[in-house]
Amino acid sequence: MTEFVIETHALTKQFGDQLGVNTLDLHIPRGKIYCLLGRNGAGKTTTMRMLLNLVRPTSGNISLFGRPHTENPDKIYRRIGSLVESPGFYENLTGPENLKILARLRGMHRKDSIDYALSVVGLEKEPKKRYSNYSLGMKQRLGIAAAIMHEPELLILDEPINGLDPIGIHELRTFLLSLCKEKGITIFISSHVLSEVEQLADIIGVMHEGSLLEEVDMADLHQRNRQYVEFDVSNVNTAALLLERQFHTSDYSVLDHQTIRLYECIDQRGEINSCFVENHLVVSKVTVSEEKLEDYFSGLIGGNGNV
Repeated sequence: MTEFVIETHALTKQFGDQLGVNTLDLHIPRGKIYCLLGRNGAGKTTTMRMLLNLVRPTSGNISLFGRPHTENPDKIYRRIGSLVESPGFYENLTGPENLKILARLRGMHRKDSIDYALSVVGLEKEPKKRYSNYSLGMKQRLGIAAAIMHEPELLILDEPINGLDPIGIHELRTFLLSLCKEKGITIFISSHVLSEVEQLADIIGVMHEGSLLEEVDMADLHQRNRQYVEFDVSNVNTAALLLERQFHTSDYSVLDHQTIRLYECIDQRGEINSCFVENHLVVSKVTVSEEKLEDYFSGLIGGNGNV
């Protein structure tokens, strides 16, 4: 039976006449990276703030680690690290100095907690650099260091790649994957950038206008969006016949009068191309691709790439 670190039932938040979050049912399993995907304004941040007890739900239930989130909250929330709003670090202090202040405010007693957090996020080699001289990627990593100083079991991050350059995004993605896979931390992250979510998530929840449209396992989604190879040829009927006779496959589709899409034998595309040419077909293009996840999501919420 799957153990859910976060589970909500009919979670709802009303702001006056506006429905911010509408009867949300979330299921975030232990040891996975779950990405809540949706446009800006979809309700992602409000959802995370309710989970962190920063905003009171209008109705519905929240369960954390299998218990109601209001049951012994001090104990429950010690098991969680979060980065939902930009942390208020002092510009003129170094990373370690900022973390020392936070540790004192939180009453943390583990002596090596700051060194541990800085080493996990890869900032231990620049202990004297002031926060004002940090890159955006370093600032995000210091924010995460603040969130993991107490070694949480669950990490909740709202749009952590916002404002990062491609190198910073890659570094953060690699870091989050290692936190989950190597340290077993469950990560709940929000984003509106599909291309990043696709490379990071184990599970995706698609949110639109306050409602959760679907929860889907990425492995299942990739199975639905299968890899294929396309051949643009002078005669698709001859090409189809050769695929069936020479390569014993019928797992293909004819897209138009010149394009045939093959879903298996992809590693044999060189041999297939040679076979086509030997049988007097003109091959004008060979394309290896994957059906775009954007197509799937645009069917749910519209848009492409950045949903």
